[in-house]
Amino acid sequence: MKPLITLEHVTKVYPTGRGNVTAVNDVSLHIREGEIFGIIGYSGAGKSSLIRLLNGLEKPTSGQVLVAGKDIGKISGKELRQARQEIGMIFQHFNLLWSRTVRENIAFPLEIAGVPKKERLKRADELIQLVGLQGRENAYPSQLSGGQKQRVGIARALANNPKVLLCDEATSALDPQTTDSILELLVDINKRLGLTIVLITHEMHVIRKICDRVAVMENGKVVEEGEVLHVFQRPQQMITKRFVQQITEPEETKETIAHLLDQYPTGKVVQFAFAGSVTERPLIAELIRNFDVKINILQGKISQTHQGSYGVLFVHIDGSHEEVAKAIDYVRQQQVVVEVMTHESLIS
Repeated sequence: MKPLITLEHVTKVYPTGRGNVTAVNDVSLHIREGEIFGIIGYSGAGKSSLIRLLNGLEKPTSGQVLVAGKDIGKISGKELRQARQEIGMIFQHFNLLWSRTVRENIAFPLEIAGVPKKERLKRADELIQLVGLQGRENAYPSQLSGGQKQRVGIARALANNPKVLLCDEATSALDPQTTDSILELLVDINKRLGLTIVLITHEMHVIRKICDRVAVMENGKVVEEGEVLHVFQRPQQMITKRFVQQITEPEETKETIAHLLDQYPTGKVVQFAFAGSVTERPLIAELIRNFDVKINILQGKISQTHQGSYGVLFVHIDGSHEEVAKAIDYVRQQQVVVEVMTHESLIS
């Protein structure tokens, strides 16, 4: 699958009264045609600046931004406006025209592009069907729920048949149930239209739910990148581990494990992280059957990602030092990431 979006050593520096601020720092990414790619980071990580570079609202200080074959950082005027027609955008706060109906909001980009009225209203009605807003064509934004407003935003972004859809914190203003419905809509659009979606967020739930791959940003840099399931199972950076813990571990996990370490002075308290088909194996039964150990399941959780299941299980394994070591080694051989918990490992 060829890259539709390529960033090569992209840096964006903003001059301020207190000196230069580097918002994006030597970022290189290759986003494939037809995939859903997530970019996650906390506030100030540089992800919003990055998305503005993708749609040409900002020019890179250095490096190259290629979208659908166009060098976005080097074009301007009519050429840039034409390139932007291939890049749809949806926003956290919807950015709808409050004096226009649903149909008129969706048709607005086509009006700007000079498309005849009959044709643009026909296209708007097609998109109303696609995003599930039948019966709301003549409603105004003030008459819509948050989820309906975002559906209008999505339909409007699709009006020009773009190749890329950029989503800037598109679900941050929505409740969890509405968020899930919008994410399901994005997956449906991705499958139906083969649309490449780039999704900026600070919520790991969003990444887990729909993304194929993810890049983690911190201080303007991409510090980790990979398939979502692999990143969940084997997070390398501390910031990535914190994001993954949002999904896989309750907030009180560290306190609970610390208490359990004190409660079980013998044996080992161990964390298993497993993904894909391994989640369906009777691993604990195999350990009890094959090794002279006692196992107590302390807590665990299985989550679904766009690519399959991911789970974390905390267990206490007791027995002789040799048998416990053999049991842990066996689990590692089953493509399970194993971490023996200590008080030191809980400090981050």
